[in-house]
Amino acid sequence: MGIILLCAVGSVGAQKLIEYSSGVGSRDPHDGDIWILYRGVTARHDGMVLRSDSAHYNTRENSFTAFGGVTIKLTDTTFIYGDHLFYDGNSRVVDIWDDTVVLIDGSTQLLANHLTYERNRATAYYTQWGHGYSGDRTLFSHQGEYNSDRDEFFIYNEVRLTDTSMLLLTDTLYYNTKNETAHFESPTYIYTDSSVIYSELGDYNTKTRFAISYKKSRVDNQGRKIESDTLFYDDVERYGKAHGHVSIFDSVNNITCNGNYGETSQTRNFSFVTGRALVIFVDKGDSLFLHADTVYVTTDDSNHLQTVRANYKVKVFRTDAQAMCDSAFYSATDSLLSLYRNPVLWYEHYQCVADTIVVQHDTNGAKQAWLKSSCFAVQQVDREKFNQLKGRQGVVYFANGEPTYADVMGNAQMVFYITEGDSLSGYSLVGVNVGMGSDIRIYFDTTRAPVRVVTYDKPDMQTYPVSLLPEEWRRMKDFRWEAARRPRRPKDVFVW
Repeated sequence: MGIILLCAVGSVGAQKLIEYSSGVGSRDPHDGDIWILYRGVTARHDGMVLRSDSAHYNTRENSFTAFGGVTIKLTDTTFIYGDHLFYDGNSRVVDIWDDTVVLIDGSTQLLANHLTYERNRATAYYTQWGHGYSGDRTLFSHQGEYNSDRDEFFIYNEVRLTDTSMLLLTDTLYYNTKNETAHFESPTYIYTDSSVIYSELGDYNTKTRFAISYKKSRVDNQGRKIESDTLFYDDVERYGKAHGHVSIFDSVNNITCNGNYGETSQTRNFSFVTGRALVIFVDKGDSLFLHADTVYVTTDDSNHLQTVRANYKVKVFRTDAQAMCDSAFYSATDSLLSLYRNPVLWYEHYQCVADTIVVQHDTNGAKQAWLKSSCFAVQQVDREKFNQLKGRQGVVYFANGEPTYADVMGNAQMVFYITEGDSLSGYSLVGVNVGMGSDIRIYFDTTRAPVRVVTYDKPDMQTYPVSLLPEEWRRMKDFRWEAARRPRRPKDVFVW
């Protein structure tokens, strides 16, 4: 004959007693404060409903131990399922275990072999392993907790967060199932179909695939790597915005862009940096360093270099040549580097200035250099003496990267010191050739020294002893010597 047992609502101290019912029940013969319950056991406490096959209810401790087919209804949307349970009605803490305990909170599930649920904090804990499921996201860790009021996981110890498009690996993670955002505070890798993101502090929205990193930020994206202090990265658009110690390395073109702020986009094929911007064209033989206030780089759809644009206070260093100007533009299609507004180009012992300077390269180095409008080339002989060439236009021709001859065209003028000796380091001055013509051509030997000068179209040439050289020829009009501003090493490009 079945019986129904019902505990009247009362209190132990200030604690509310557990209500219970069952098909069969009796007192424990060894402890009269314990009821042994069977057949459809139901317990209620502060809005929670618990069902099981059997249970022990300790009226003295206000605790409930349940066995077999345990189901807990915490709210209309929150349930826990397991096989064994201990519930403390005074602390409102549930301990439940099974091969697999399941907590369901709306569309979120948490699986573990042992859960502790604190009703006062609406928080479930596990200490051995746990799997969380929310939408198509899966979370795994050895330890963690889930707060059903905040819809948030806090998990740690070998954490994995996955969905169909990414894998996140870290040691400590907060994940909010409502806004679908992960927050991490330890070394973290995020692998997607197009990139690898690394950070030691930041957030990642698993729905929008947008990452924010605040510490040791890095993104590797199909040949392009971004590093910075702070990084905002949209993995869908493959667009990154970086602040502080920015470095963008393009392994396809062997180019590194550094600065205090930068942006890069794979889909729009550009990168730019500003704030002590530096672009390094990496070459095993002789890398080129370019500094400007802002540097803008574009590529084609195959990520091959198209253009480089540098604006304001541009300086360039390479071992065999250096330059400075207000702005510069490089076109990879025709290998042309154009220097604008007060450009200065240094090559070995030579300094060249013009309104615009354009240099074309090939695989052997420089091929041609054009000095457009107000061309003026200077070579220092000693502290006070300079070889000088001046004209409206100038062109320098190279073979295998070495200068062979140069043409100065349009009202060409020259000052050329005649020396005896094998080199400028051991010479004696014989005299000075000065004069003018419509055009002048200068030939260079294998040491890049001028060896022959040819003038065209009614040249007016004279030779003077050095001591009798007229003053107007010592420094031709518009002469300037910019050696103090010449970069002698890579870091000098930052000194204007």
